[in-house]
Amino acid sequence: MTELEIQEQRRTKWRIGRPARTVEDAAEFVESVGLSLVHPVRPPLVGPTFLGAYTGSDHDLPTAQQAFRDPRVAEARELMVRLLRQRLAYEANIEGEGTLVLSPQMFPYFYALVGDHNPKKDLKSDATWRKVSPLTQDAFAIIQREGPISKRRLGEVLGGAPSEAALDRSLTELWSRLRITRVDYRPNEGALWDVLYRWSPEAVKEGVRLSVGEGLSALLSKYLDTVVAAEQSEIEAFFQPLTTRSRVKESIHALLSARQFSFVQTGRRTLIQNTPPVEPRQRNLAGSR
Repeated sequence: MTELEIQEQRRTKWRIGRPARTVEDAAEFVESVGLSLVHPVRPPLVGPTFLGAYTGSDHDLPTAQQAFRDPRVAEARELMVRLLRQRLAYEANIEGEGTLVLSPQMFPYFYALVGDHNPKKDLKSDATWRKVSPLTQDAFAIIQREGPISKRRLGEVLGGAPSEAALDRSLTELWSRLRITRVDYRPNEGALWDVLYRWSPEAVKEGVRLSVGEGLSALLSKYLDTVVAAEQSEIEAFFQPLTTRSRVKESIHALLSARQFSFVQTGRRTLIQNTPPVEPRQRNLAGSR
């Protein structure tokens, strides 16, 4: 496999040159890649972006911090909101890396890796949430009771005039841990938030049943299918915001040992790929020996 072949396969999978402008095309892209950043990030990570699929290009795309300057972002967001409404895609906030969009098939595995296994538990009685601010605890209780709810309405119910920055921090923390999710967007209100277990109960139930190891292994395999092949350092960099590098390394080595992953040489680079299936003729020859 040459570098050029890898790049060509990626361009096809990532819809470079074939803009996804309809709900059907966007849903097909999300289902095909399984997991994708919404915007490119700096430093860059190896992987597709929803904005790249929408525009059909991987050049001159804005990061999330630059998004307000680019009119294409609002159009892509409108299309993504339509996917979210129909549960044809899920999104998650990745601290320090922006937003990730996931297919319905892959989201339970992502939840197993990142989400809380007791999603309905009150934050004040959950030991893992004891260090969060009272504002975050109160915001979650209100979203549980009154969601879907906008940030503006949430601030009104909270009272005490919490600052917009403080409210953003609380929503981001809850979103990053998959306690809440954005379920709609209205120009006059902004994003509407609801608790994830109510918005998509079956996906959450399935994620709770899976182990962390199962979730990570499935995500790694889908990622390699999406990028065709990648260096181990590239894989670790993509998944570092989700879990520790040591856990990613352990999973990669286990999948290599199980021959689900294999090495492939491209020029001077050693890459990792999903092990290609054995062709029937090759199996017959192997059996005859």
